[in-house]
Amino acid sequence: MYKKKIAIIGGGIGSLSAALYLSNANFDVYIFEKNEKLGGKAYELKINNFRFDQGPSLLTMPFVLENIFSENNFQLKDFLSLKKLNVICKYFYPDGKIFVAYSDIEKLAEEIQNLFNEKKETIYKYLNYSRSIYDLTSDLFLFQSFELKNLLNFKALKTLLQFNKIDAFRTMHQANSSFFKDKNLIQLFDRYATYNGSNPYKAPATLNIIQHVEYNLGAYFPEDGIYSIVKSFEEALRKTNTKIYLNSEVSRIILNDKKAIGLIANNEKNFFDAIISNADVDFTFSKLLDNYNCRESRIQKRMEKSTSAIVFYLGVEGIRDELEVHNIFFSENYEKEFSDLFNKKFIPDDPTIYLYISSKIEKNDAPDGWENWFLMINAPSNLSLTKVELENLKEKLLLKVFNYLNIKNKPKAFLFDALDPITIEKRTNSIGGSLYGISSNNRCAAFLRQKNKSRCIKNLYFASGSAHPGGGIPLVALSGKIAAKEIIKDLSK
Repeated sequence: MYKKKIAIIGGGIGSLSAALYLSNANFDVYIFEKNEKLGGKAYELKINNFRFDQGPSLLTMPFVLENIFSENNFQLKDFLSLKKLNVICKYFYPDGKIFVAYSDIEKLAEEIQNLFNEKKETIYKYLNYSRSIYDLTSDLFLFQSFELKNLLNFKALKTLLQFNKIDAFRTMHQANSSFFKDKNLIQLFDRYATYNGSNPYKAPATLNIIQHVEYNLGAYFPEDGIYSIVKSFEEALRKTNTKIYLNSEVSRIILNDKKAIGLIANNEKNFFDAIISNADVDFTFSKLLDNYNCRESRIQKRMEKSTSAIVFYLGVEGIRDELEVHNIFFSENYEKEFSDLFNKKFIPDDPTIYLYISSKIEKNDAPDGWENWFLMINAPSNLSLTKVELENLKEKLLLKVFNYLNIKNKPKAFLFDALDPITIEKRTNSIGGSLYGISSNNRCAAFLRQKNKSRCIKNLYFASGSAHPGGGIPLVALSGKIAAKEIIKDLSK
């Protein structure tokens, strides 16, 4: 009996999630990954007894992964061990304040009251506000395809009747400023716009849903680091009939009368019943479909891109107890920083620095007496730096961190790799190195994000952080699930 064949372009978490569902539904599934390992943006670097997660560094909503595995006859716990973080992040401010964001809400509220002079009741009220956005929108906008038919039910009507609670007409900054007085605390909650590459002074306050996900639902660290999530998917898929082709770059999607019928990988034609692109949506239309012109591709060209990043992977001598797994070193003028990123399109003079140190938990990620520093700043997409510029920027960022930590004697620090937006583009096929596709800097962006099923090309589907429902490990995994469900429904007719 003929089994329908599905091709998946790219081996990121979205594609791995989709492959589990499709294999379980008795399709022949073929994954084409251009790199030597699976992972996409969730890649890893191993060098000189150091290991680095090269992309995502935080796991939230672990129940999404648990459900994906259980719905496909696996148990996540058989592949992966998760640790809930007691400290979600440690924040360092230019004025010398240091804030520890505890996962325990009571402890968090006490810290906020003591450091920022905000009443405990205010943070409880704020997190309830964030929870209400999640409760109203998650079923409609996260866990299923974003289609008109899915909005024609009682739950959707209930949400529409409470549309004001979604807070779509204020910006994140306006909403956060209405809850809190202290500028440092407002800056902390404004930061969550960067989780999908957006500007808190423009992005709708609906994105304050992210705070509920991180604080009320919790932040987690997988044993052996974020890349172990990729390895867990791969191990499960190896138990199915999924075919995984590494070092296999797809150069073109083959069309016949507005229908995807195959692809070219490593100069060989292969024909399929449906295709999922785990690649960046804009890249898919621009490169794999030769600038295909339709409404979906024009939206990708027209909409503002999310931010990219500049990342340094460093081995740093010494164990610093004052640092946590996740650390933020804030800029002094946050609004100017985002104006520089989105309006002027250059690296801010005083950028906010994110520092991730997985060896704080996973000791094998660095040799004894050393730490693995993932040092990152936001950057405009489509930016390229010379080696000299990268070196100067690295020294500048390290100096800022050392000054905030009051470290007088500069420790040894070895640079193993560095990424700028154009390097990210080359490695991940994301146009301009944009990490999340289009930004969410207007209230319509969520409605314009690429649907998981193409409306202009039959049998073409999308599963990535640049497609619905968005970026971040749980949402990308859901993107794969939704795309697979669409295929199962369409090809089973």
